[in-house]
Amino acid sequence: MILKASQRGGAKQLGAHLLKTTENERVEIHEVRGFISDDVMDAMHEAYAVSRGTKCRQFLFSVSLNPPETENVRIEVFEQALAKIEERNGLTDQPRVVVFHEKEGRRHCHAVWSRIDAESMTAVPLPHFKLKLRDVSKELYIENGWKMPRGFIDSKERDPRNFTLDEWQQAKRLGHNAKDMKALMQECWAASDSSQAFASALQERGLYLARGDRRGHVAVTYDGEVLSIARMIGKPAKEVVGRLGDPAALQSVEEARAHIAQHIEPKIKTFITEAKAEFAERMKPVEQERLRLKALHDAERQRLDHGQAERLKAETQARAERLRRGLGGLWDRLTGEHAKVKAQNELEAYWSLQRDREQRHLLVSAQMRERQALQNQIRELRHAQANRLRELHRDLHRYGELRQPKKRDGLAGQFGQATHPRPQSATDRIKALRERKPKDRSRDFER
Repeated sequence: MILKASQRGGAKQLGAHLLKTTENERVEIHEVRGFISDDVMDAMHEAYAVSRGTKCRQFLFSVSLNPPETENVRIEVFEQALAKIEERNGLTDQPRVVVFHEKEGRRHCHAVWSRIDAESMTAVPLPHFKLKLRDVSKELYIENGWKMPRGFIDSKERDPRNFTLDEWQQAKRLGHNAKDMKALMQECWAASDSSQAFASALQERGLYLARGDRRGHVAVTYDGEVLSIARMIGKPAKEVVGRLGDPAALQSVEEARAHIAQHIEPKIKTFITEAKAEFAERMKPVEQERLRLKALHDAERQRLDHGQAERLKAETQARAERLRRGLGGLWDRLTGEHAKVKAQNELEAYWSLQRDREQRHLLVSAQMRERQALQNQIRELRHAQANRLRELHRDLHRYGELRQPKKRDGLAGQFGQATHPRPQSATDRIKALRERKPKDRSRDFER
């Protein structure tokens, strides 16, 4: 289970993200603990209000728990992971919010703790929390028998295309997948050994090498977005400058945008608009099936929740009726019968809770298998769309090269007189030797 965490403020923005349904198909509030209110947004406001009594600005500790794609993880496993995270970081009994998100046939968890101890009005310190979470993540892979990522086994084998939140949001604005964009730039970097070759490889894929204001070498997309070369390929800026040279010799971002707007952008936008329209038509039946599945699955879960709630009410009433009242109840307490019935009721309540959890887990597992099968079709369509857009960029680059007039100045104009001089005859060589001035040796004797 991959664990990503950060100390942060912005309680209102975080609460809105936890409840966002535009990007998530389902949002399930699992727990709101230690706050006065049971509402997520109210809990976030309460955490902010408490933090105002301290100097702490990053008063929240946010963790996302992402299980492997191929695993269907039970709620209990998430709860065990949360307990380990609390214990390792000293957050036991701190107020927290736990929310589950379902998206594209996968379920992941978000947990947010308030770092402020209300009794001492101090923030709980979190030293080396990333290292601690890495250890917890490894333990979860081992305990559950999941296949551990190679990056956990050897840090040198980490996927270089892992992207940050800023890069993901920027890629979403572009309409591209951030991981694909990184892979594309790394492919260009690996296939080129000079600035000219790298620029040509980028241009074939619809990107243009330019000089950034502060980031050195950058790539400008066809719609004007600026991407840092060093960040996208995962190399230090010094290594990028060593291969591509001084960025001052490149065109500026504004010049690149002007060139794109004048020559490239109208054509590419026409082709891409057509490709996106065709992709939208192919996605319509798939999207309709996704919405149908979502409505069907929501209805099934509502029926299950309603049925379990009614059954819990009836079973609770039946267990309560076992405890006699009045003189009979007093007699049961004196004889110990009351304690026996109470222990039996508690055991049956626990069994009922486990039974309801198992029923819900089986239903959610079956629904997620259906959703994952549909997601495979969506993934194939997106992959085909990405390949087609990439081919459009290559075709446009080739067409632009064909339109450029070639200079026909002969061998001297193409290769240069200094590089390929005309061969001299024997007479010319003798004449050149006679005309050569004798070297003055007087300075050598003076030394």
